[in-house]
Amino acid sequence: MQLIDSHAHLDHEKYDGQVDDTIARAEAAGVGQIICIASDLASTERSISLARNHAKLFASAGIHPHEASAASDGDMAQVGKLAEDPVVVAVGETGLDYHYDFSPRQLQLEVFAANIELSLAVGKPLVIHVREAHDDALKTLESFVPKGAGGVIHCFTGDRDQAEAYVALGYYISFSGILTFRNAESIREAAAWVPADRFLVETDSPYLAPMPHRGKRNEPAFVVHTANKLAEVRGVSFDEVALQSVENTRRLFGLPETGQVR
Repeated sequence: MQLIDSHAHLDHEKYDGQVDDTIARAEAAGVGQIICIASDLASTERSISLARNHAKLFASAGIHPHEASAASDGDMAQVGKLAEDPVVVAVGETGLDYHYDFSPRQLQLEVFAANIELSLAVGKPLVIHVREAHDDALKTLESFVPKGAGGVIHCFTGDRDQAEAYVALGYYISFSGILTFRNAESIREAAAWVPADRFLVETDSPYLAPMPHRGKRNEPAFVVHTANKLAEVRGVSFDEVALQSVENTRRLFGLPETGQVR
């Protein structure tokens, strides 16, 4: 049974010279497709290059909240042009991060809104990062719902109430290796609740390796552990979670079935 890693940063320097081997290990583990997620203009360019050279990879285009203060208006405009590339299936990673506050919050909000507008303009879903900023994220997304913005809350770290609020707005919820951590009970409660047609799985590689690899460099092959934990939490089989997560991911991002010409 194949899986899709819906969120990995294979353009990261930790994979320099190792992308082919990383993809091979993912395939051996049953991971058929990977979405390479961007965080700024340079990352967008690298992710697109990877996707153009590997048929099972896809890319995103966007500005991460950590990078909001470093991004120029010109960067956002260029990201907008790159977002039209056929290998780009999403806009982001964008959103709000009030834990680190690497960029001023007002600027984060402005860049988040610009990414949402881009998503609407190119007709591609959002990949949203939210950390300790759910109230403002929900408020921002609510203002765009009438225009049809949609996407996924990646690496979900909220609780069931917050998951319910995002799903009510039409968003998907993606679970990472954090789901396997001992102190993640509130996330597991949300994972048990999320409707079957609204969950994805991801690694957020090279970060957040799941148990039993915690503390090591993460990679797409390890998404199998998150899917296993999600099946356990939901009280269903691994195959059911794999099949449903693949169906959901392809629906959201418009991915072809494995083996089809892109």
